[in-house]
Amino acid sequence: MVVTNDNFEAVLAQDKPVMLDFWATWCGPCQRVSPIIEELANEYEGRAIVGKVDVEEADDLAFKYGIRNIPTVLFIKDGEVKDKIVGATVKSAYEEKLKALL
Repeated sequence: MVVTNDNFEAVLAQDKPVMLDFWATWCGPCQRVSPIIEELANEYEGRAIVGKVDVEEADDLAFKYGIRNIPTVLFIKDGEVKDKIVGATVKSAYEEKLKALL
């Protein structure tokens, strides 16, 4: 799911944990993480919202959450950031933090 300034509040309003990948097209590590994020979106469909936020398109969101390095993945529950991962890592690291929110 692509998350933008326009649909962000609607995404958070759903009664599910949210995992947001802040990325950019020019970011090499972001490109390596992208397939992992897509896999998790498919695997957790219906149980969690897994979205991607392009920092170039949604700079208000990047600023709001203090995103200074990408990729940064935020784990949000009940509207609050519960955890985050800065930099690229392995699928199991993202999945562990996502499972903790379920």
